[in-house]
Amino acid sequence: MKASELKKLSVQELAAKEKELKEELFNLRFQLATGQLTNPQRIRECKKDVARVKTIIRERELKAAE
Repeated sequence: MKASELKKLSVQELAAKEKELKEELFNLRFQLATGQLTNPQRIRECKKDVARVKTIIRERELKAAE
């Protein structure tokens, strides 16, 4: 998911998206441990998406504090 797409979302939507991505990451790690993961690259993509969401949330917090 691109940062430009994430910036269009509200804070509540971003929090929901973060929760969704963390659940997906958990499931991907579980699949990796059990040997059922078909695309190991997806773990990396998911981690980066979580970081993007957290970054945008933090940017908005700092902007609101000014």
